[in-house]
Amino acid sequence: MSKKPVILTGLRANNELHIGNYFGALLPMVDMAKSKSSEYQINLFVPDLHSITTEIDYSKLQKQILTNLKVFVATGLPLDDSDVHIYRQSRISAHSELTWILDCFTGFGEMSRMTQFKDKKDESNEVSVGLFNYPVMMAADILLYGAEYVPVGDDQTQHLEFTRDIAQRINNKFGDIFAVPKPVAEQHKFFAKDQGLRIKDLANPDKKMSKSADSDKGVIFLQDSPDAAKGKVMSATTDSLNKVQYDTENQPGVSNLLEIYGLIKGKTAKEAEADFAGQTQYGEFKQAVADEVASFLENFQSKLAEVNEQAIMDKLEASETEMNTQASQTLLKVQKAIGLR
Repeated sequence: MSKKPVILTGLRANNELHIGNYFGALLPMVDMAKSKSSEYQINLFVPDLHSITTEIDYSKLQKQILTNLKVFVATGLPLDDSDVHIYRQSRISAHSELTWILDCFTGFGEMSRMTQFKDKKDESNEVSVGLFNYPVMMAADILLYGAEYVPVGDDQTQHLEFTRDIAQRINNKFGDIFAVPKPVAEQHKFFAKDQGLRIKDLANPDKKMSKSADSDKGVIFLQDSPDAAKGKVMSATTDSLNKVQYDTENQPGVSNLLEIYGLIKGKTAKEAEADFAGQTQYGEFKQAVADEVASFLENFQSKLAEVNEQAIMDKLEASETEMNTQASQTLLKVQKAIGLR
């Protein structure tokens, strides 16, 4: 096991990534990898097993995995840092094996109370056992590497709390088996949980921008053409107040556009608001935001085109060899504790 404490994060590969993912997850994590790899082991994995918990286009999964890894590199992920690891979850068999063992110490009622599962169940009666079981595999993802810090959104905090619970449950029963990740409050403090997680759907600013949204007209994907992205911004939902101000309660659409503009320009939303002081024409405001979005995409896509795929494959091979070793050590410890070895 690595002597350094571990920071672990991952993004599902079943959909294209969007600017909300970029500013809310990718950029903060890449910045963390660059600034913290001298102190921490950075595990940035592709949770491809989680990707099949819901219906997807399975024929595109492999291509999407590589595309998303290229996006990480284009964002600035350093492939030459030996303390930064990228790996595919399905290539480390210990993830699946530990999940089954943890299942056997997890109550049906515990999983039934998971808010994210209940929400999905309310949306559709056709939910898989894999989706029901998602938090247990997430716990395995974390515990295999003794990860202390795991950046999670509000919809995942319940899963992180379960991870701590199941780790402590196993430890109480069998001894010092798992390192328990830090509590949610400490996680938020460590990751400065006020950055980048507020981008909403352009068409429905009451909802978070999501790569699994029913319609993509309110989602700016990182691989959208600049012109297509401009069109989405120009069609964004606003209001009839004709005032450009940051007021998330009364003007969620305008506030969302200010968030996007500010993130691209490196400003807070309130600082962005000052750029439009006295402006009453939403058309001009939207045009300014659209131009910034288009410029951002042009620059990002230029970097994406320059990413060396072979360098990614070489890094994957090296990381997966190391992660198999680390994960297998933890799995064997668990197997011995419960009598399987």
